[in-house]
Amino acid sequence: MIIILKDNVDQRQLDALKKWVESQNVCVHQSQGTQSTILGLVGDTVHIDIDMIKQLEIVEDVRRIQEPFKSANRKFHPLDTVIDVRNRKIGDGNLCIIAGPCSIESEEQIMTVAASVKKSGAAMLRGGAFKPRTSPYSFQGMRDEGIKLLLQAGKANDLPVVTEIMDISQLDLFAEVDVIQVGARNMQNFELLKQLGHSKQPILLKRGLCATYQELLMSAEYIMANGNDNVILCERGVRTFETYTRNTLDIAMIPAMKELSHLPVIIDPSHAAGMARFVAPLSRAAVAAGTDGLIIEVHNDPARARCDGPQSLTMEAFASLMTELDSLHKLLHK
Repeated sequence: MIIILKDNVDQRQLDALKKWVESQNVCVHQSQGTQSTILGLVGDTVHIDIDMIKQLEIVEDVRRIQEPFKSANRKFHPLDTVIDVRNRKIGDGNLCIIAGPCSIESEEQIMTVAASVKKSGAAMLRGGAFKPRTSPYSFQGMRDEGIKLLLQAGKANDLPVVTEIMDISQLDLFAEVDVIQVGARNMQNFELLKQLGHSKQPILLKRGLCATYQELLMSAEYIMANGNDNVILCERGVRTFETYTRNTLDIAMIPAMKELSHLPVIIDPSHAAGMARFVAPLSRAAVAAGTDGLIIEVHNDPARARCDGPQSLTMEAFASLMTELDSLHKLLHK
């Protein structure tokens, strides 16, 4: 339910209304829209009398939100959410580029890639310490040591770091990680999402292989309902009947999510295609469609990468792509 307030409301009346709503065991979130102030009510609002609230002097209108997601709903929060990660902004017309290797393999590797992507203009450093792999015999990541190396590389190059969490038991290891990534396989790990709701760090939530838009937003709702509003939605390709590419990038997800939700949206072109040669065109398409950022895999030697080498850009290819994307973004935001 949302309560739309009139202009220049009396603060005492507003405080009294919020206090009464909270007494009904319902949480109140106040949001300033372009035209009006909105109170978003989260919880069991079935017993709240809409007609009674409409009669209040400061109330313009009251509406029930039909969609099951509330906190992530644009009706609840009309203005775009902008997430600030150590002065790197995601949203509000910014193009935030997150880059780095699929998996951290050695100190030399992560340091080399970090310095290169920083020079090319990346805003954040990504790197996998814990790797979810289809085969139990594949490289599973450097785990604890990988996080230490990632933090070291981020600090050396003044880059916030992004890495994926696999299980609730790993939370303590992520205390210094700037952005915690939830992978496609864990998008509906609701116990993990609840715990991340108690975290202060931004959460990069990837869409599951077969997840609908509503299912993705409901996963975001689990995080937000537990207190963490800093959620970044990520499209990384979905599974379709097509087998030529690794997945199918759903570009329509960008404008759809902008319509449904106020949360920022970024695109992962590396996992979407599974082929390095497709990363650049998919990145350009995403920027043209209005993405708030990209998360791109970059490796110093893709042919010898221990994980996802075929979809990783060389450092030189990434530098060239960054020049293209910068020009395109500036052209679209004149």
